[in-house]
Order: sequence, then C-alpha cells, then structure tokens
Amino acid sequence: MYVCTYFQEMDFRIEHSDKASGARVGLITTEHGGIETPVFMPVGTQGAVKAVHMTELRDDVKARIILGNTYHLFLRPGLDILEKAGGLHRFSGWHQPVLTDSGGFQVFSLAENRKLSDEGAEFRSHIDGSKHFFSPEKVMDIQRTIGADIVMAFDECCPGDADYNYAKKSLLLTESWLTRCIARFNTTEPKYGYGQSLFPIVQGCVYPDLRKQAAENVADTGADGYAIGGLAVGEPVEKMYEMIEIVNGILPEDKPRYLMGVGTPVNLLEAIERGVDMFDCIMPTRNGRNGQLFTVNGTMNMRNRKWADDFSPIDENGCSFVDRIYSKAYLHHLFKAGEILALQIASIHNLAFYLWFMNEVRSHVRAGDFSPWKRSIVPELNKRI
Repeated sequence: MYVCTYFQEMDFRIEHSDKASGARVGLITTEHGGIETPVFMPVGTQGAVKAVHMTELRDDVKARIILGNTYHLFLRPGLDILEKAGGLHRFSGWHQPVLTDSGGFQVFSLAENRKLSDEGAEFRSHIDGSKHFFSPEKVMDIQRTIGADIVMAFDECCPGDADYNYAKKSLLLTESWLTRCIARFNTTEPKYGYGQSLFPIVQGCVYPDLRKQAAENVADTGADGYAIGGLAVGEPVEKMYEMIEIVNGILPEDKPRYLMGVGTPVNLLEAIERGVDMFDCIMPTRNGRNGQLFTVNGTMNMRNRKWADDFSPIDENGCSFVDRIYSKAYLHHLFKAGEILALQIASIHNLAFYLWFMNEVRSHVRAGDFSPWKRSIVPELNKRI
C-alpha cells in the first residue's frame, strides 16, 4: 500500500471530547478556511446547491464547506471550462472549502449502463448516452482540475444487500484502485496554488470482517482523513451503526472521519456518538423541495391542509431569516400554487436547521452533556408534527 504524502496543507485538531461517548469537537484547517466539526456539508452536486444562492449558504445557512461531484462536473460543464475558470471555487463564486465525491456512487447508480473491470469503470452518460471511462488515475486528474480542497479516492459503492462474495470482490477492487489513486495523487500537484488532501474510502458492505480489513488498510496510508462509504444504500439502520462502530474503532482518532451520504438528524446524532466528524446528504434540499421541513420538534409536511391558516412563523426556533419572515400558511400557499419560492424557502430553512443543529451538537459536547441531551432530543426529532 502506498503512503499518502501531499498532506501538509490540511490540519485537524480535536478541541473537546465527550467522556461518555465517541463524540468530539474539532477544527479542520484548509487554505480556503476553517471548518468546525462535527459538520454537515450542503450538497452542490453540479457546482450549485439547488435553489440556494452562495451568499445565502455563507451568510444565512452559515455553511463553511460544500460538496461537489466528480462525475457530474466532468460531464457538465466539463474540465476545459473548469480549468479556464481557475477551478470550481472561482467558477462558482464559493471561496470557502470544497469537498468532491469521486463519482463512485454515481457510477454505482448507473448499474445498467456501466461495466467494471480491474482497470476502472466504463459507463454511459445519463445526459446523452455518450461512453466514458473512469480509471483511478483519471479520477485523480479530474479532481485536480476541479480543485477541491478535499478529494475522494475512486471506489466501488457496494449495494447494501450484496452477498458476501460480491462484497469481498468489490472491496478488493476498491483497495486496488486506492493504491493507484494514491500513486497518481503523489506524482501530480495541485493546479491553482493551494493544497489538496486525499481521503481513502472504507467499504466492505455490512460484513464486520471486511469493514475491519478495509479500515486497517486505509489507516495504514497515513492520510489526512478517512471516509466511510457504502452505507445508507439499503442496509438496515442498525447495521449501519454497527459498521460505523467497527470502523471508527480502527481509524486514527486524530484524523477526521467522514460518513458519506447520511442522513436524518437522528442518523447524524447516532454517528456523532460513534465518533464521526463530517456528513453530507441531499435530504435537506431534496425533502425541502417536496415540502418536508426539519425542526427540533419533528418534521412538518407543508403541503398538509392543517397549515393553510397557521400564521405563526415557519419555525419558532428561527434558524434562518426565512423562518422569521414567512408564516406556515404562506409557505403552504406557495407549495400549493407551485411557486418556485417555496422550494427556495424550504431548502434554506432545512440547510440552516442542519447547520444550526451541528452547532448545538458542538455546544453540548463542549458542555459535557452530549449524551443526556441526545437521549432527550431524539424522540422529538422523530415526531411528525
């Protein structure tokens, strides 16, 4: 296994640890700014968080890092445009940290239009059917061109219901690709004058011995941080938590741990209790566009008739300016009328809630009462208002 070497640009410091659990508060420092952890990263798959301006992300949602996707940005706008622009930061107007997913999950989701081999993944574009090939080396080159502060190794995202033999074969493929990713990363340099860090991804499906093997192997790379992939893809939630415990019992304590694609506020709490530091998920914006709002008292479906004459603020907690300006009745009206503003308001609220919620987590870890607070709030978060 190759050892990663280009990691001097990113730093991680643990500031507080919860004595009763694995929860901790830390600070990731990149050349585009600092990121307090635990952190939730809004998903900007194609260089934009759906329905939310960059200024709203920064000033109201208070996001400090967002996620982009290698597969989607490779297809549109394409590498020529991104390189001419000077990378995704300059192209999008987001000048704080960016993390890019390697595209492994997107290739996994194209099951009927892709072919895997030891060399990489051949797939057809979901846009126009054109044929493309991702090798580990090419994925590293693409992420150099995108210019994210934190980049992911290319992996196969194994289905959550895969049998053991498939999962073992898939993990071996991911690990061979990781060796090649690190080799390519170590023999190329950033393009835009600032450093990048490569995170390996732990796979292994729901099988403890495979997860243990994967965690031990990636820990040996000496990377700046580590991602946990292949969860929340169809397996029971209890299995997800079990795999997180196994993996985080092995990964270095002094490096950030990133759980990919998860999830609900309760999922985040359970993972934080088990030592996870970083999260991303499309749920706040996707569910928001469909009328579901997350609050500390539970979820609300703003399409329901019960909100038609409720003139109270969207959320009494006031995580965002939209909560204080607009009423439940008005937002209900916008959804029923098919107004685009409804999607924007709901997306801003949900993202602001998730970021506010992470701030609450950090406050309780610092105060030393994270575990009792978590026990008290989980029943509320599970309610449907």
